[in-house]
Amino acid sequence: MTEPSVFAVQDLWKVFGPPRAAARVPGSPELTALGPAELRERTGCTAAVRDVSFDVRRGEVFVVMGLSGSGKSTLVRCLTRLIEPTSGTISIDGEDVLSMDRARLRELRRHRASMVFQHFGLLPHRSVLDNVAYGLEIQGMGRAERRARAAEVVAKVGLEGLEHRRPGQLSGGQQQRVGLARALAVDPEVLLFDEPFSALDPLIRRDMQDEVCRLHREEGRTMVFITHDLSEALRVGDRIALMRDGRIVQLGTPEEIVGSPADDYVRDFVRDVPREQVMTVRTAMRPADEDEASSGPEVASDATVAVAIDAVARAGAPARVVENGRCVGIVDHAALLAVVAGVRVGEVAA
Repeated sequence: MTEPSVFAVQDLWKVFGPPRAAARVPGSPELTALGPAELRERTGCTAAVRDVSFDVRRGEVFVVMGLSGSGKSTLVRCLTRLIEPTSGTISIDGEDVLSMDRARLRELRRHRASMVFQHFGLLPHRSVLDNVAYGLEIQGMGRAERRARAAEVVAKVGLEGLEHRRPGQLSGGQQQRVGLARALAVDPEVLLFDEPFSALDPLIRRDMQDEVCRLHREEGRTMVFITHDLSEALRVGDRIALMRDGRIVQLGTPEEIVGSPADDYVRDFVRDVPREQVMTVRTAMRPADEDEASSGPEVASDATVAVAIDAVARAGAPARVVENGRCVGIVDHAALLAVVAGVRVGEVAA
């Protein structure tokens, strides 16, 4: 069953430029048909987000990715009106975000959708604990209660023992954990990440990706994650919206985007992705006959092709694909190699 939507976005535009000209762009078929350079030349405007629609399901990690200038960061800021959209609709749990007054917007940003930025924005004169408790202080929570809550979250993100240090005494990765803990402390319905790890070195970045995956796995918290890094998107995302020039060019699971690119742009984007690390055995399995279903090695139905290749190689025989204790199919060497190669089974030998 599909989870209900937390955020729902329809026909969203954000056009920067002279206000009157910007307001005309979304409703003009002539102007919307123009490319970015032509639109700037004709109107002096830049359409950072162009007619974007999507939903964010409860409990998922929804990734918006694209290269610099694709509109992804503008898009995530529109969700809580840190940037005011030009036109379209945004709702959270069915409530119209664009009609919210200032008080309701403050409540949205402080309680319901918490942002984690690339630049941590920590208060240098405050301890880790007091930085994490800052959002609760803004909410008016008493000192003892907010510090107790902050201590719980500090431990959750792996900073136990560092509560009384100041940000300048921490590594970049530790500072980002403080930023994450501060966002978690207010117990938001949605966590919004705007390229949070792009300034970190690769090893620390991977640790933080693991942390996001762990928190999602343990808490089932809804997350919207912005990144320009395809490997990061594939690693953390349940679904990915790939943007180009303000538009979503493909929206799907990592497996759908790698396995069935929507166009040449997406195909070029995913060309160097190791398919066996993303594609699951469901893409390679065939029905099992009675004998096959009762013997041989097992792999889970959500296992990657890489895992299945190893199992088949070790056993020297096809593997059973198992879901809820039941065999739902068979994968063999030829079918798995076909997925890796991105061809149909019969083409592998050729």
